[in-house]
Amino acid sequence: MPNILKELANTIRSSGNHNPEIQTPPVCILWPDKERQWEGIILLLLDELPELFILGDYSSDKRTGPAIWLRCVLANTLSNIPRPLNQTPILYLPGVSRQDLRAVENCPEHLKPLAELQYRGTIWNQSNAKDWTILAFLRSAQGGLGLDVAQDNDTKQSMLLALSRLLDEEVEPLKNKRLDAEFFKKLLIGDPRRQILEWIDHSEKYRTNSSENEWLAFIEVCRSQFGIHPEKDGPLVASERLALREGPWKTVWDRFCEAPNRYPNIPAQIKKCKMPGNSMLWSMGKASEYEGWPQWNELQETALRQGLLSLAKHDASTCRTELIKFEQHHVARRSLVWAELREASLALALEHLMVMASEIRKSLNAGSLDDVVQAYLNSAWKADDAVLSALACVESSEDFNAVTVAIRSVYLPWLEDSARHLQNIWEPIAKIDNLSSDAESCIVFVDGLRADSARRLKSILASKGAVVKEQIRWAALPSVTGTGKPAVAPLASTSAAENPSSTDFQAMSPYQFEKALKDSGWMVIRAKDPIPAPICQGYPVASTVNKLWVEIGNIDHEGHERGAKLAKQLPALLAEVAERIEALLSAGWSRIRVVTDHGWLLLPGGLPKSNLPSAVSESKWGRCALIKSGAITDHRIFPWHWNPDESVVLADGISCFRSNEEYTHGGLSLQECLTLDLIVSSDSLQEAVTIAEVRWKGLRCSVLAQGALSGLQLDVRKFAEDADTSLINQAKPIEDDGRASVLIVDMDGDLDGTDAFIVLTNDAGTVTTQISTRIGG
Repeated sequence: MPNILKELANTIRSSGNHNPEIQTPPVCILWPDKERQWEGIILLLLDELPELFILGDYSSDKRTGPAIWLRCVLANTLSNIPRPLNQTPILYLPGVSRQDLRAVENCPEHLKPLAELQYRGTIWNQSNAKDWTILAFLRSAQGGLGLDVAQDNDTKQSMLLALSRLLDEEVEPLKNKRLDAEFFKKLLIGDPRRQILEWIDHSEKYRTNSSENEWLAFIEVCRSQFGIHPEKDGPLVASERLALREGPWKTVWDRFCEAPNRYPNIPAQIKKCKMPGNSMLWSMGKASEYEGWPQWNELQETALRQGLLSLAKHDASTCRTELIKFEQHHVARRSLVWAELREASLALALEHLMVMASEIRKSLNAGSLDDVVQAYLNSAWKADDAVLSALACVESSEDFNAVTVAIRSVYLPWLEDSARHLQNIWEPIAKIDNLSSDAESCIVFVDGLRADSARRLKSILASKGAVVKEQIRWAALPSVTGTGKPAVAPLASTSAAENPSSTDFQAMSPYQFEKALKDSGWMVIRAKDPIPAPICQGYPVASTVNKLWVEIGNIDHEGHERGAKLAKQLPALLAEVAERIEALLSAGWSRIRVVTDHGWLLLPGGLPKSNLPSAVSESKWGRCALIKSGAITDHRIFPWHWNPDESVVLADGISCFRSNEEYTHGGLSLQECLTLDLIVSSDSLQEAVTIAEVRWKGLRCSVLAQGALSGLQLDVRKFAEDADTSLINQAKPIEDDGRASVLIVDMDGDLDGTDAFIVLTNDAGTVTTQISTRIGG
């Protein structure tokens, strides 16, 4: 579909049409433009009209020169200025009217070399012999485009400012529109709401990057649509109007809320303005009244921070009641733009604190071991997960402290009660079932994958199309890596652990452990090692392995290093594990078991301290210790998993033998000892489809696709989801090697260089993947 630029070029050329049987061809086409209306866009026509030459100061690059130079062009005597011999030369004459040429005796000296060309050439002008103005060309049905253009002064001025943008518009859609001042202003500055936001965000930069025409058009749009004058009022007046969100500014606010991170300086700009009303109203105001003011959001955050800190003086039951009140007042702020900008951290954390408060109402300090396990895995695990999520929401130390107070006020008593109950009902029958060396072919070991984290990992994998099942596993006592890791490993023999030393609760050294795995027929790889293919894939024996032990995701190390700040790092750690599992599935390992050695306790502000005199302990860790022979202690004593003759002291409840421990393990609690194996299957893993390569050769498009390609077809469309905008005759099936090519149908010859979409569709016609492209490359 031709645009105005092409129509203009074709119209000017057509003025040189003649009947060769009765007329000699014109030597040139003269284009007079007394008002210089076309001068601003004339350079845009040079590529479209290679036969166009311009009267003016000499510049060969711009095909511009004085009158005598133009005569030389017509005579074709300038070797460095080639002109198409099959097209009539067009001479654009800015500042010159037809009358200037007709009065030869009064013709200015600099135009006299051109005067006689009016007789041997032809003139592009209106049927009434007047020069073509832009308005006349757009409106006239005789020699022009016949469009409906308003004729008021505002429209004429806006039209001239937007002329360069107007040339790119397709003619046909404009025939059903009224082209007025607002149309041309919007055409020049694009989306006025986005532009005004960019100006408020960085007014000096916006002015510097705008052409004079764009700036004048922007002023007019602001004045007519938004009631401000950028030069007279400035960005602070606009900021205040934006925050008030009244009238047309509501739509500007909505646009800001769609992508607030694009305008990082706007909140600071609004803060320079005074909020309406008084401080009494601000503290009581609702989100619907003050949502445009970051100052109000900060006041609400301050109030919530103080409220959370006040929970330190209440019991758990009262704290839960207070959290409900906070939630009722602050819940609306989570849907405001300030939450997206991470300026409502406490309101976001409050959502997770409410989950925590709700879950801990389900007591775990009663019932049998099976009852407790079922209650925890059914729902109560969400309390642990919510604590981590709440901590991950906050950035500043003062917000972290407020959330810490809320967690300790509500979560700590529940954690303590559930741990003491488990310790009271614990029986030796809750044992570790070691993996058989023949049970699995691929095992992924994640150090410190607590049950709630395992559930997060399960959700990530399921979202990618994997089938994930879980199995309960109790950690070996004490719940530390040296004890627990060998206990979950598929070792054919534990001979290395026949005489283990309990001093450091390590059944075997790392070297002994890895050797035992290898002796049991397992290949050991870590996070950055390449993944071998399983033998069942039929690869050469040298590149395959029968059993694979993979270690990745050292959550335990990060916990000991970061304490409660592990909460922020955990999503990245789990994403890394999920990525590795995906890679294993893609490599052909169709069933993977994810195991861990133990969980952990995490409490911001530190776990309670429990005293264990050094005189009675051989070695002392966070929550476990080896007692000296013959020593007496009030703490609970359990047999060490690897040697029942060795007695291990475990701290009571959730207490710790060391001070200020926010993260630790080694004792007996649901969080430390109840773990989950994840069995991941590739049976329904959805392989992503991607377009890996696009090549253009003229109008032929060739692609290389990767992934699950069965039944997919290649199409090229103007709009990705609209099959009616296809630019080819028929969609082409993707070959087995992932390749296909199609030819663009370009009847009008105007598609080359235009934007389009390459899409892959399935048998139902649904677009499975797409990528933007430019026709012709």
